[in-house]
Amino acid sequence: MINYERAPDIDKRAREIIAKLGMEHIDLSRVWFMRSRGSQSRYTLARIHVLPRIMQKALGIPTQYVIEVITEKFDRLPYDDQTKTIIHELMHIPESFGGGFRHHRPFVNKKTVEEMHRKYTGRKRLFDF
Repeated sequence: MINYERAPDIDKRAREIIAKLGMEHIDLSRVWFMRSRGSQSRYTLARIHVLPRIMQKALGIPTQYVIEVITEKFDRLPYDDQTKTIIHELMHIPESFGGGFRHHRPFVNKKTVEEMHRKYTGRKRLFDF
């Protein structure tokens, strides 16, 4: 069985990332950060969820996103790779903040995540191919 708990450490890191990268479209009052334990997922480090639109309407609440980090995989990563993973999940949130997701192609992929990570860390690109 999967257990979930709030992840205030991920929340704090995401807030820094959002501020530094100028991701103003992300309303942090409607993004939740959770840590899961017990997932049988083999390759997933983290994932993003959205409350289905019908649930939003029924409950009378605006769009809510949840970013889940899978403890068994995520916590073993080096710090920079954890940061890239958080950036990756945040990049799935569209500018409209309307309950959808931005797709991997062409928006969220290794190249775009690396570019955002370089911007976040202030590192310059070593080689231009």
